[in-house]
Order: sequence, then C-alpha cells, then structure tokens
Amino acid sequence: MEKKPVRRVVTGHDEQGKAVVLIDAPTPYVNQRGEGNVVQLLWINNETPADLSHTRDQAAQKTGVPPPRNGAILRVVDFAPYDGKVPQGIDHHEILKQMGIDPATQGYQRHIFTHRTRSIDYAIVLEGEIDMLLDDSEVHLKAGDILVQQGTNHAWVNNSGKPCRICFVLIDSQDPPAWKKDWKPKGATSGGH
Repeated sequence: MEKKPVRRVVTGHDEQGKAVVLIDAPTPYVNQRGEGNVVQLLWINNETPADLSHTRDQAAQKTGVPPPRNGAILRVVDFAPYDGKVPQGIDHHEILKQMGIDPATQGYQRHIFTHRTRSIDYAIVLEGEIDMLLDDSEVHLKAGDILVQQGTNHAWVNNSGKPCRICFVLIDSQDPPAWKKDWKPKGATSGGH
C-alpha cells in the first residue's frame, strides 16, 4: 500500500514566550509491515494535564497502540483492504504483543485482529470506508464519520477494496467495569486468548 505522508504542524513558544511553529514537515515516524496498514505517529503526551512546554519532538519515543499511562497518543492509520487471509504463522497473542498490548487484558476474540485498550478513543474517518467489529455486532463507517470508543473489544476490518484513512486520538482511562464481566457469546468455551 502506498505511504501517503501526513504533514505535521506543531506549535509552541520561543524563549521570549512568542507563539511559533516548532515542526512543519511530514512525520518521520512511519511504520508498515509488508503491504499492510501504514501507521504514522504524530504526537504523544505522557501526562494529564498535558505539559505544554515541550520543545522537542514528543513523537520520538517507542510506543505501542495504547497511550502511555496518564497520557494520550495521536496517530493516523491507513488500513489496507482486507483480503480475508489470516497472516501465516502469527497467532492472536503475537499480534497483541506487536501492538504493545498484554494478552492477559483482553476479552473475547471474535477476529484475529480483535483487541481493546484501556482508553477513550476518538476515531475520525478521513478517507474511505471500514467496518468495526464488536463482540457480536459491527458498524460501518465512512469518510466524515466520527467514532467515540470507550475501551470496547473491537477489530478494524477494511472490506471496501480501497484504503481507509483514520485519525486516532487515544487518551488513557481507568479500567472499564465491563472488563471484569468477561462477556462471551453463548456456547463459547474460552475468552479467545
């Protein structure tokens, strides 16, 4: 899939307190495995309330999918069309570990890409269409739609045949009380992980 750069403009203050542009360039923090999804990291804050005195690039740190404890993360993801094939030799636990997610924190596994993060997520669909699978339902999203996700079990599956671009803001949260209930569909024998 083509890597379409995301221009990142970050403002701040100079030594005299004047508002200035600190960064104005495509983000250099781009990750892609093979021909799959392209993830472009734009910013991370490691505290709430946010420290607004940063002059160095806050995206220049190692991270997984979840935001840092008491922090937030901003990224743009280009989802490649899904061909229905499960990656060979990779199991659900390995996918979670690659995402920086502890498999022990996960619920029912409906799909190989099913996961949940302890965060409130704002997902803004910029281009294309995508399906978000929940435990036993799904929602179809298209350009202009905005999703607010509250720590729910989900998988993103692009069945549209064309790339889909989503801007994500993930903000750390408390564990949702629902996570203690370990919901499974009737007849399921395990949590799927």
